[in-house]
Amino acid sequence: MSYPQPPWTLKGDAFISLQLLDIARVRPFIPTKLNIISVLPGKTIGGVYLSKYNTGSVLEYSELIIIAGFLSYKGKLGGWVSHIYVDNPDSVAGGREIWGLPKELADFTWIDNSVTVSQANQVLCKLDYKRQSFGLPLKLSASAFSCKSSNLLIFPAFVESKLGLVSSKLDIPTTSPFASLNIGQPILTVHSDRLNLLVDAPTIVGQMDNR
Repeated sequence: MSYPQPPWTLKGDAFISLQLLDIARVRPFIPTKLNIISVLPGKTIGGVYLSKYNTGSVLEYSELIIIAGFLSYKGKLGGWVSHIYVDNPDSVAGGREIWGLPKELADFTWIDNSVTVSQANQVLCKLDYKRQSFGLPLKLSASAFSCKSSNLLIFPAFVESKLGLVSSKLDIPTTSPFASLNIGQPILTVHSDRLNLLVDAPTIVGQMDNR
């Protein structure tokens, strides 16, 4: 198995939805060392990220990321990736061995204005959307925590894209591995057009003595 070394540059487009999640439901998926930031009583912010990386990327693949909460640790802020699926074995290997992400293989079906992600003939989620007719060019950055062996990691991502709000409907079957997070309909969904994403190498911020 071969994969590029970081940073990874990924180009294509993506859909990002934001959801309010129950802290009690997401707590079992997140290391106890990390503080879950409350944005409303008993609620944190999470989301679903669906993307398709094309020509010009270090690897070409589709990706589903479930962000189970917004966290803090020793003054650092970031999201927590509880579930992540791709359709490229090299991406699985690189994600696990570089960033400590729990990547798994899945199938992605992009048809018209929808994308369905499935694994072993079981639907994980489906997003129906309506693309926007306009967007605003923006540059953004964000970070995420992960763990590899006994190390707690954080890594940054830098985005340059044309962003616009879209209408969407998210379906997550009760049999999906992340159904227990109770991810409801999005507060908002953003389409990232002409996405240029750079994911940098992780740094160690702590030790994982428990979860």
